[in-house]
Amino acid sequence: MSKVLTIFTPAFNRAYTLNKCYESLKNQTVKDFKWLIVDDGSTDNTKDLVNEWICEGILDITYKYQENQGMHGAHNTAYELIDTELNVCIDSDDYMPNDAVEKIINFWENNEIDKDIAGFIGLDSYGDGSIIGDSFPETLRKTTLFEINNKYKIQGDKKIVYRSEVSKKYPYPLYKDEKYVGLAYKYYKIDEDYKLLTMNEVLCIVEYMEDGSSLNMFSQYLKNPKGFAFYRIENMKNSRATLSFKFKENIHYVSSSLISKNKRFIKESPCKGLTILSLPFGYLLYKLIIYKNAV
Repeated sequence: MSKVLTIFTPAFNRAYTLNKCYESLKNQTVKDFKWLIVDDGSTDNTKDLVNEWICEGILDITYKYQENQGMHGAHNTAYELIDTELNVCIDSDDYMPNDAVEKIINFWENNEIDKDIAGFIGLDSYGDGSIIGDSFPETLRKTTLFEINNKYKIQGDKKIVYRSEVSKKYPYPLYKDEKYVGLAYKYYKIDEDYKLLTMNEVLCIVEYMEDGSSLNMFSQYLKNPKGFAFYRIENMKNSRATLSFKFKENIHYVSSSLISKNKRFIKESPCKGLTILSLPFGYLLYKLIIYKNAV
């Protein structure tokens, strides 16, 4: 019987926490899934640990090692390898409630899926069961991630389950000597052509680690300015974006361009007037990033 769902996990030196994810997947009430682990250049014992789990034969596990490319590079590799109808990313420091896979498959089977549906979006929670941010309004059945974040102002991390044929579109660019491009680039591009159904069920339990990218953003800004500039340019092009959203993106674009010493950034901007107006604010953000990385 072919599997419906691939759960993929990018991992970089996370052998010390990956076991939580493994245990939660072993305990799933429905086992109709594959687990794809993309090892993004780990130097710890991730490979040996995963090989032990493969030998146990409890789960359908695929392990793929690659030279370090960053989270977005690991996502690129995962989408190339996925061959199931659905996929969901569970990070190496997160895990799933025991009935998450069952809820995913039941939701997919029990809802009418039109061609314009990219998948659906559920909730994240903390380990104590409390929801991260907001649940979805009961009246909001079909929307996009961009609208969730910027129109409805629904707070907190959420978990997206995508149709694989859709999520394979829009691969992330790779920049030499950089390891970061915002993952939302792909999600917002998908938003241009597809909608997401909403689901008020917890699909992922999140633990924010001290070495996680979300807690080291100032360092990421300094190390990956070209990737951040690309992400800001794409957000400026978004036809659904408000003027205030584009202005904020221009501020970040200016700071990233100053870090990368790109003298052509105004010419390369899709919103040249806003870029010029945001210059003083972008410069202040640039100085803040330099300061935060110096202390």
